Amino acid sequence: MALPKAKEIVTSNPVVVFSKTYCPFCKKVKQLLTESGANFKAYELDTESDGSEIQAALAEWTGQKTVPSVFIGGNHIGGGDATAALNKEGKLVPLLTQVGAVANSSA
Repeated sequence: MALPKAKEIVTSNPVVVFSKTYCPFCKKVKQLLTESGANFKAYELDTESDGSEIQAALAEWTGQKTVPSVFIGGNHIGGGDATAALNKEGKLVPLLTQVGAVANSSA
């Protein structure tokens, strides 16, 4: 039951961070996305009644058991380190722009 809901959340938002409110890595990813100017959906697993089920479904779906679990354009890109690496390589903002999460400043 949780997996269809997780997939629905991912497909209906260009950028999704499955997160926990107290997680320092989640906070870093959300701050990075905010600083990049991205509109994103943060799904806080520790405050949602079905959070543990969603997290278990995500682990089954992606193979990643931990948060943050970041999806861009429906694709699982990984956790905090993977998101930071994309940013360091200069690939994060173009990816966010491509999925419509960041307004293209040159438009």
